[in-house]
Amino acid sequence: MRRRDLMGAAAGIATAMTTTMSPGEALAQNRPAAPPARAPRAPAPPPSTPASSPLGPVDTQARQALMVDFDTGAVLLEKNPDERMPPSSMSKLMTMHVVFDMLKAGRLRMDQLLPVSERAWRMGGSKMFVQLGTQVSVENLTRGVIVQSGNDACIVLAEGISGSETQFAEVMNETGRRIGLRASTFRNSTGWPDPEQRMSARDLATLARRIILDHPEYYRFYNERSFRWNEITQENRNPTLTRVAGADGLKTGHTEEAGYGLTASAMRGGRRLILVLNGLGSMRARAEESERLLEWGFREFDNVVLFRAADTVEEVPVYLGDRPTVPLVAGRDLVVTLPRQWRRNIQARVRFDAPVPAPVSKGQAIGTLLVSGQGVPEMNVPLIAGADVDRLGLLPRIPALIGRWFGS
Repeated sequence: MRRRDLMGAAAGIATAMTTTMSPGEALAQNRPAAPPARAPRAPAPPPSTPASSPLGPVDTQARQALMVDFDTGAVLLEKNPDERMPPSSMSKLMTMHVVFDMLKAGRLRMDQLLPVSERAWRMGGSKMFVQLGTQVSVENLTRGVIVQSGNDACIVLAEGISGSETQFAEVMNETGRRIGLRASTFRNSTGWPDPEQRMSARDLATLARRIILDHPEYYRFYNERSFRWNEITQENRNPTLTRVAGADGLKTGHTEEAGYGLTASAMRGGRRLILVLNGLGSMRARAEESERLLEWGFREFDNVVLFRAADTVEEVPVYLGDRPTVPLVAGRDLVVTLPRQWRRNIQARVRFDAPVPAPVSKGQAIGTLLVSGQGVPEMNVPLIAGADVDRLGLLPRIPALIGRWFGS
């Protein structure tokens, strides 16, 4: 086993890296107009309870919090990230993921009209103010859900797609299992208080990432600042859209039990962060915490490119090949998210068995890159052959075989 220390190389890499009331406002607070039973307000944690991060404790008023890097999945900050919590209107992210899936599959069209039932029309909480007996296009309902957080719009979509909201919730659960949500249970499309409607901050971050990755053509709706329907204009409640440079989504939520929450995303210089907060005490706290923490994430962390996909990490000797060596490459960009001051701590070592017997196929795994360092998360990355190497014919192989036999 051959092992080469790339500390110097990694240090060189680091120095070259770049950082890559309106009439409906009272209703729009998502409080039940006449709830069957008021859920108890969960006690807030002591203000001094911090979140954890690679840089140490970080104060936050949120009961649950998670910040991740979109590309690397690195956790920048977390506090009770796997705790099952009432997601309130952040549930609507899953409602829209299901809608987007059906649009993508051709089972739904943006210009398709869906009927407004009496149940949808009577629904309390945040409203789009759809009218009983009318039909509304999927596109307008999409804006009604995303921009206005309309519970009525959610029910029109759920009933139009699955026949009932109960059946639609089953589709939400199936979709959640398929995309890897581990702590989520859905009983309705709106986030209306239900003791079994639960998600975790980690699941919300995963769901936000899947919406952005799977449905970029529809993600743009989350950046719309206002929408007018039925002569009522409502503003997008996401405070980061106006307070944080590069913010372009996603969804707020509020109930008495859950407190004020937000799933947000922002992108700067090609780097995207996802932030989930819940359990805050006021709209102001939600706005201030989301701004402060996103700014902290962009300021304190960088994405460091160790190697590009086609960069040669090492030339590996080949035995009985038609070329003496084969380039060892990563096959994908190797990027790690680190606190800015940790760049100098990166150590990289490459490990492989040599010589590699011919033939060698491009893409064949023949080595490993080990990344470590003080405070740096350890990574073991497979390295692959960057080219094909054919086996020598019999006559050209004879000198090499003789040399090996006689140790010359």
